[in-house]
Amino acid sequence: MAQTIAPPAVGAVTPAPIPLKAIAPWALFTGVLMLVLLYFIGAEQGATSLLSGTDVHEWVHDGRHLLGFPCH
Repeated sequence: MAQTIAPPAVGAVTPAPIPLKAIAPWALFTGVLMLVLLYFIGAEQGATSLLSGTDVHEWVHDGRHLLGFPCH
């Protein structure tokens, strides 16, 4: 079966493509933010701890267990 694509109806609004230059900064920001969150959930309060004390551990404790990271 061959399928044909019908042209858009008269007066239909088609979205304009978003250029890569507009997406790239947001994609980079999102990637860095996700890596920082992964660090704080997965590695903070360990050998590579950036902050002293147990405050960060207490804030992300349930997230660690939910994602399968051991913490104690």
